[in-house]
Amino acid sequence: MDFSWKAVIDAGLISAALVLATLIRSKVSFFQKFLIPNALTAGFMLLPVYNYLLPAVGYNVNGLGDLVYHLLNISFISMSLRSAPPRVKGHKGGGVLGMSTGILLGYASQALLGLGLTLLFLPKIHPAFGLHLPLGFALGPGQAYAIGKGWEAMGFEGGASVGLTFAALGYLWACFGGVILINMGIRKGWVRPEVLKIMKNKEILRGTVSRGGDKPIGARLTTDSEAIDSFSFHIATVLVVYFLSFLLLKGLTILLGFAGKVGMELATNFWGINFIFSAITAIVVRRLIDLFKISHTLDDDTLTRVSGFSVDFMVSGALAAISLVFVGRFWFPILLMSTICGLMVTFTVPWISSRMFRDYKFERMLMLYGVSTGTLSTGLALLRVMDPEFKTKVSSDYMLSAGLTFLLAIPFILSINLPAMAYTKGSMTYYWMMLGVAAAYSLYVLVAYIGLAKKKSFAKPASLWYEE
Repeated sequence: MDFSWKAVIDAGLISAALVLATLIRSKVSFFQKFLIPNALTAGFMLLPVYNYLLPAVGYNVNGLGDLVYHLLNISFISMSLRSAPPRVKGHKGGGVLGMSTGILLGYASQALLGLGLTLLFLPKIHPAFGLHLPLGFALGPGQAYAIGKGWEAMGFEGGASVGLTFAALGYLWACFGGVILINMGIRKGWVRPEVLKIMKNKEILRGTVSRGGDKPIGARLTTDSEAIDSFSFHIATVLVVYFLSFLLLKGLTILLGFAGKVGMELATNFWGINFIFSAITAIVVRRLIDLFKISHTLDDDTLTRVSGFSVDFMVSGALAAISLVFVGRFWFPILLMSTICGLMVTFTVPWISSRMFRDYKFERMLMLYGVSTGTLSTGLALLRVMDPEFKTKVSSDYMLSAGLTFLLAIPFILSINLPAMAYTKGSMTYYWMMLGVAAAYSLYVLVAYIGLAKKKSFAKPASLWYEE
């Protein structure tokens, strides 16, 4: 019988690389010192395999791009289905609006930077090239791949691979830059004392439980295994929500089709940011579950494990899917843009977070830094160093902010194809329009930031981290 083994081959290679990366992390101090995620190591190991080894033996087509896309959406769903943390009376941090403002800061500032730097290389690169900064850094591999793939039909050869390359470089900034910020926070006293105990745990550095050590409880059963395994039930719930988000987007696509070409372009962009629709759908489903008082059937820790699985495989697959052919062609603009962007994020996110938030400042800063250089996966990876079980409300505030961010980001999403249209229509007017949209978002972020930070907005401007 002629069965397709492509999905099994991809999954098997990623799994083998993750196991090997876990062994390396447990033995090599360099990987422990910089807290390099195993998924990142696995992805870089697979990069030459998919670029050179597999094509040499006739395996030229892989579904890694599709795998990355779906796993990103699943990770958002599993985290959004978690219960909200208990409210603390008299303790307000402006968390949800602050997280949304921080996310939009990444979109706006990186779009301005990318579009501005693109002018230095025109006409040798595509006008939409610089927008891969916010797509690859602030949105992540799924969005960079999906929208970059669409741009290939608009004259951007290798658009998907260039987007994934920016996403990979963003992961590197999240990893090394994040660890530098963590160590700086410890050295300068930015980190709460109780968190330091976590940082001294050698098992966190090694990434594995020591022989004879206590194994933490990672999940709890909510069903009788004779009826259905608890993990199966949680996976089924997540996939049901994913199917509902698919139906939602399918319905929106049909409705937008009546608006003609503009509507279809918007629908295409919506599919590229399906992770937001997936999160919104999951939040609605969670509200219904709470309303019908059946929340006891879901376990937050199990949902965290589902998200962790999705994130690890997604990051590895995203790095492996990069085409080195296109990277080599555009290596200088990619390196220049990503380096300047990484430095900008490393300075702006701590500066703004320390003045804008009133609780869990350092944890929120790490989360924002991670999502501003990668996506949810890198944000959670950095947050997990400070908050291993996500017991603070930082991760839930981020999930809740996804809906607000989506509503505020609609004009940005509507405009995402404008630089590509500048190429297809031969008019730079569309390019300048996108630049104007990014500038407008920057103005909104400034106003929102001042509203949250108030008197601290520009206090001690020379200090990277504000302390009262």
